[in-house]
Amino acid sequence: MSYLGVGVSPGNVPVYHGSKLTVIDRRVRLTELVLRCVICGLAILAAVLVGLDTQVKEVFTVQKKAKFTDMKALIFLVVVNGLAAAYSLVQVLRCVWSMVRGSVLFNKPLAWATFSGDQAMAYLTFASVAAAAQSAALAKLGQPELQWMKICNMYGKFCNQIGEGIASALLVSLSMVALSAISAFSLFRLYGDSKRKSNGTW
Repeated sequence: MSYLGVGVSPGNVPVYHGSKLTVIDRRVRLTELVLRCVICGLAILAAVLVGLDTQVKEVFTVQKKAKFTDMKALIFLVVVNGLAAAYSLVQVLRCVWSMVRGSVLFNKPLAWATFSGDQAMAYLTFASVAAAAQSAALAKLGQPELQWMKICNMYGKFCNQIGEGIASALLVSLSMVALSAISAFSLFRLYGDSKRKSNGTW
């Protein structure tokens, strides 16, 4: 006996067929899609905030221009967030395509590729945020022992916008961690499904 793709066992416990989207599958896939869209938007925002940030100050009649290329950590942050945005856009298209086709489970090579990509991007985004945050702290607080001055005392607007970019990049990295957990769930569920099918319990 079945109703809308839901089989009912003798114990009246709903059993969902593998060919249909279950409620949990829909929620997981929708959450993944939303997270990837958020990551794409925030990564672009972080790259733009940091990449377009400049401020000109006149020091002893000499004009000095502060820009993100003056610090290698900020260059790394911009590049990584650009990669994260591009990667997320590709994954958004994959999610939409799979939802349009009505399939949730994909093959293991694709699941492994998605899981590995999410893991790599999570590590990269966290590394870029950590490096940029350390450089920002030095610019804000200085290092008296090494006679490094507080740059943000001179370039306040520049530092504030960099801080906003780092905050956006931090949200990107946290979202990538959540996505890594989702892709891990999707990957290892494939092995669980194969095991149930081989035992005839699916």
